[in-house]
This record gives sequence, structure tokens and C-alpha cells, in this order.
Amino acid sequence: MHIHILGICGTFMGGLALLARQAGHEVSGSDQNVYPPMSTQLQEQGIALMQGYEPQHLDCEPDMVVIGNVMSRGNALIEAVLNRGIAYTSGPQWLYEHVLKDRWVLAVAGTHGKTTTSSMLAWILEYAGMQPGYLIGGIPGNFGLSARLGETSFFVVEADEYDTAFFDKRSKFVHYHPRTLIANNLEFDHADIFDNLQAIQRQFHHLLRMVPGQGLVISNGESPALDEVLKMGCWTPVEKFYCDEESATGWQARAVNADGSRFDVYFNNERQGTLNWSQMGKHNVSNALAAIAAARHVGIMVNVSLQALSEFAGVKRRLELRADVSNIRLYDDFAHHPTAIATTLEGLRGHVGSNRIWALLEPRSNTMRLGVHKQQLADSLKQADVVMLYQPPGMDWALSEVAGELGDKAGVYADVDAMVEAVRATVQPGDHIVVMSNGAFAGIHDKLENMLKLL
Repeated sequence: MHIHILGICGTFMGGLALLARQAGHEVSGSDQNVYPPMSTQLQEQGIALMQGYEPQHLDCEPDMVVIGNVMSRGNALIEAVLNRGIAYTSGPQWLYEHVLKDRWVLAVAGTHGKTTTSSMLAWILEYAGMQPGYLIGGIPGNFGLSARLGETSFFVVEADEYDTAFFDKRSKFVHYHPRTLIANNLEFDHADIFDNLQAIQRQFHHLLRMVPGQGLVISNGESPALDEVLKMGCWTPVEKFYCDEESATGWQARAVNADGSRFDVYFNNERQGTLNWSQMGKHNVSNALAAIAAARHVGIMVNVSLQALSEFAGVKRRLELRADVSNIRLYDDFAHHPTAIATTLEGLRGHVGSNRIWALLEPRSNTMRLGVHKQQLADSLKQADVVMLYQPPGMDWALSEVAGELGDKAGVYADVDAMVEAVRATVQPGDHIVVMSNGAFAGIHDKLENMLKLL
């Protein structure tokens, strides 16, 4: 079967393309924004990429068009699909029908940490010899690809609450039918499709209703919004995990050191072992607890999970070290929400002590551009010593409001080259530069790396 995927360079649709290719299908795709790392891994797998959304992309006469949720009516390629009567479906529906239907699905949902927790869980299963399939919205360092079919019935999927397609406005995760569900946390996000937190909670409850009674729900015990979802009705056993609070039941992290690189794991008040690893931040401690709990549900002993996580290599674009030049470290971080920004910088601060941290932020997500979180943004950046805010064209609110709250340490820039030059003028050995964006940020990563090499 020839499958043509619209929006193929998105993290989810790109992973879907890899699964379809591994299943033996001919795969091609179209996207408006083609850039690494997704474009690179697709091309390496022999998948043809087409720039833009032109009707002639269908001249290859695909048997099925899989439509991403970035596509809408009025798009020339969408209109051509409909007018020509070509069979089409959504990415989540294709995934369920062709991959997930008869498998033990371990789904990871939540506002933050889905990609990292999914990567941890897939790696634990792999380390334990279970050869899982997975689909993750990023590239795990232990695997090098964002998706694979796997060799057993187990499949780990990053379960996103964003809507499915222009013809299916349900959240993507309701298609997955998990047996093991991680509910990592829950805050208001995706303001372009949800009116309020309650609307997201309703979608989470739709997901909760699908977990069988013999399955398991693993829920963050420190998330009031998730507790409210559980109170709406739950027919499945629940295990909770805690990073900051002590409880007589559930999973806990204790004796956590300053940067989160070492902590003890407890279950129902009994010590299970200690994790020493390369990750940092309390958010990753929380992610690890959830992954350990999910792995236990499929029969993996906690000590094996701890051994696996001690070798966990992280995820691309999650505080990924891009360069270390003259003792100046440059990181790439997929920042999209004030809470994620804050936890990342807090973890780094615990690791680097008093060394200077630079935060270079592009508010690229739809929610950020709408200004929904602008009241929380300055506080989320407080751990940084220098803050540089990129004012993208077309954004309806001014980042000078945020800079004003941060005082002299913050500045607003309308030009990426000017940001790079400002860094060059005052950066010094021992500094840590964190580039925070869920997009390409106009190529600033390469520009900064090249600049540092010339110092």
C-alpha cells in the first residue's frame, strides 16, 4: 500500500511514517516546514518528502492519505484529496487500526514530560529484553529513532491531548485504548483548541473510561487537576506517585539531591533502591517514578528499571547539550509552557550552582503566541541570570511586558542575529546557554555554535 502523509515532519506524523515504512508500506509525505531532526531520520529511512502542500503531490496516486491535525479545510492539498475521492484517515486512527489494535498499549499522557517519560519507559522495556514497539514525539538517545514496530505485544505511545484532525475533533489519545496509562500531570494548555482546563479534563476522562478494569492507571498524586478527573469516575486500579510529598501509599522519591541526579525510590513506604543517573531536575525524578511504575505493571522488577534508567541517554531537544566550547555549554530545550521552562532551569541551576545561566526563549507554541501564560512567564525564568526574549513577527502581545518584570537581566530582540551578537559580546567561560523553543528558532542553534567556535 502507498501511504501519503500530510504534515509528515511533525513529531507524531513523522513517527507514524516510520512505522508504516517498517510495516512494508511505500511512504511519502508533504509538509510546509521540513527541518532536522525529523526530516533527516525520514530521508534516511527512504521516505520521500515534498515541500509545501501542492495538489500535484497526489499525482503519485496513493492508496491512502493520512491527514495530520495541522491541516484544515481550504488547504489546496486537502481540497484535492476530497475532490478526487481519495481514501483518507487521521494519524491516530491509522495507528490504532494498523499497529495498536491487538497489543498491550502503555500510554503516557499529561501536559509535561510525555516525550521523556515515554522514552524512559520504552528504554526500560528494551533493557529488560521485551523488545517493545513505540511511538514518541521526539528522538530517544537510546534508540536513535522516534518510532519502531517492535517484536512483542508491548507498545509504548506518547498520548497527546491535542485534537485529531479537521474531521475529528476528539483528542488524539482516545484512539489508543491503553491497558497501562500514565497520567503525568495536568495544566491548562493548547488554548487554541480548549477553552479552559475543564475542557481538557473532560478529554482526560474520556481516556480514563477506556482503560480496562484489569489495567492500571498511574497518576501524579501532586496534581489536583488529575485528582478531579479521577473523581469523575474510574473503573481501574490506580497507583499514585509523588516527588515532593510523603505518602504511606504509592510511589515516592526520597533523599533527592539538588539537581535530581540521585534519589531513593519507595513503593508503599518500602525502599526499592537508589537511582544514580545523568538526568537532572525534579520533573525528571517524577517522570522516572511514573515509568518505573508502568514497567512494573508489565512484570519488570524495580531493580531492573533502576539499572536501565542509570543508562538512560535522554531525548533530543530536552536540555540536550549541543556544544561545549571553551567551557561554554550550549543546550537545546523544547520549551512550550511556563512550568516546563521553570522546571528545566531549576534542574540546571541545581546542577551548575552559581555559574551563569542564559535563557534564550522563542514563544512559538500557539498558546504562548496567544499570550495565555504571559502572567507566569517572567516567574518561570527567574533562575536564569540573563534572559533574551525573541519577539516573533505577527505575535499580538509584546514581550517587553515580561522583560519589564525581570528587570535589567532581560532584553527583547526582533532579530536572531542581534541575539547572537549580544551573546558574543558578554559570554564567558563557565556560562550555560539554554535555547528554549519548540521550533527551529530561525536557526539560532547553529549560529550560536558557530559563533562560540570563533571566540
